[in-house]
Amino acid sequence: MPNKKTVALTEEQYKSIIKIIKEGFTVDGKIFKMNNRIATILVLEANLGLRIGDVLALTLNSIIRDGYRYRLNIIEDKTDKRRTFTVPVDIYNYIKMYCLENSIRSSVIIFDITERAIQKQLKLACDYLGYENISTHSFRKYFATQIYVNNNYNIALVRQLLQHSNTSITQKYIGISTQEVENALLNHIKLL
Repeated sequence: MPNKKTVALTEEQYKSIIKIIKEGFTVDGKIFKMNNRIATILVLEANLGLRIGDVLALTLNSIIRDGYRYRLNIIEDKTDKRRTFTVPVDIYNYIKMYCLENSIRSSVIIFDITERAIQKQLKLACDYLGYENISTHSFRKYFATQIYVNNNYNIALVRQLLQHSNTSITQKYIGISTQEVENALLNHIKLL
């Protein structure tokens, strides 16, 4: 499949994929068991905006208590940039509960699985659901798109959270084209 373009998930796709991976499914008589580990990984990618490799490198110790909040304290694998953003308490508790339920110590990597194994399971789930052009990276794009839409289309905020070097990269990343910008301006004209 040359030039396959990974798309951002819609809210419906996000929920459907996580649900089907958590519950399991059957294709042509073959049973795909529920996989809470993969579902948890994808939920974290969608809620923290991390690349899949950075999620796979997480330990509970990667999240530091800082007064009344928690913050992520990692070096991103792809960019070698330090990431110190706030981790909402609900997300921290979600991760901590996963670690407790699976007897994972705070200094140990939480998810002992390869990106390839995750992608394989995700592809099976997406094929079952009839979704195309979705990869693990779609969950990071979902994060970016949701932050953008839910924060008054603040591209600078999304750029900061994704740690892109400039907003033009972020615009391409979430699919804001020059034509869309021009159309938005044309549709905004309010001459009196």
